[in-house]
Amino acid sequence: MKDISKTYHNEEISVTWKPSLCIHSKKCWTQLATVFDPKIKPWINLEGANTEQVIKQIDICPSGALSYKRKNVIVNENNSKNKIEITPNGPILVYGSIELNHSNGKKELKEKVTALCRCGASANKPFCDGSHHKIGFSDQTSL
Repeated sequence: MKDISKTYHNEEISVTWKPSLCIHSKKCWTQLATVFDPKIKPWINLEGANTEQVIKQIDICPSGALSYKRKNVIVNENNSKNKIEITPNGPILVYGSIELNHSNGKKELKEKVTALCRCGASANKPFCDGSHHKIGFSDQTSL
């Protein structure tokens, strides 16, 4: 999958969407449809809610496909912890800044949240692409 990203702006923030990271949890458009609507182009409308609502929604994106940067604000990220979460019947979520070293020697810096495949069916390994839904992956089948 190509490493495509699209960025949307308003006066306060820039929102970036990286489709190759998306695991299609649908949290963005089912919980804030006034901003995220996959039926229209562009699918992100930052005028659909206030900035804090948009940020709150992006913060719960489980894959990190959606991210934001505040304009004219300096953020100290040195206090953040790295965390790993095994989601029920889904991917391994790695929170924080990590360097991912691929088997082909490529190095990649990941920020915020990285969703790693644990079902084995992703077409975008090592990242989750939501295939666990299609194959009916269950924590019970991985034991």
